[in-house]
Amino acid sequence: MNLNKVLLIGRVAADPETRNTNTGQNVSTLRMATNRVWMNKSGEKQEQAEFHTVILWGKLSDIADKYVQRGQLIMIEGRLQTRSWQGNDGVKRYRTEIVAEGLQMGPKSAGGGSGSYSGGSQSSNYSKPSSPKPVVDVKEEDIPVINQDEPTVLGHMDKSDIDEAEIDLKDIPF
Repeated sequence: MNLNKVLLIGRVAADPETRNTNTGQNVSTLRMATNRVWMNKSGEKQEQAEFHTVILWGKLSDIADKYVQRGQLIMIEGRLQTRSWQGNDGVKRYRTEIVAEGLQMGPKSAGGGSGSYSGGSQSSNYSKPSSPKPVVDVKEEDIPVINQDEPTVLGHMDKSDIDEAEIDLKDIPF
């Protein structure tokens, strides 16, 4: 069995950049930051930020272009994909990105909306859009809200319901 699944919850580091492919399909690229906080052996708080490149196709691209902005909390569900190309200097280069299959916007902040969306398809070549970002008139009640207290991954389960000591390695099927 194979699995290529990514789930990220973090903040948008820059507004999405949207382009059109040669076939007219929209594709957006956004940078996202996730933070890791832990205590080292001496009890000092440590923090590390990791930056990710997320690619959104089709309908997800349209939604990101209209609703997602820098600083917003989002959850991306997708898969890892590595591209390669030949640089101008003749060196082969690689880039690993997250191809989004789902997008969920976090709790509302001043001036921002929130909601959950998934969809999209794939293509490979893209170019700059020919027109600026359109202004969209969206009613506040049309955008689903995710409360900050709501669990995003565990559903109705609480973290205290999961006891790692109860998991036996023999029970894992792979």
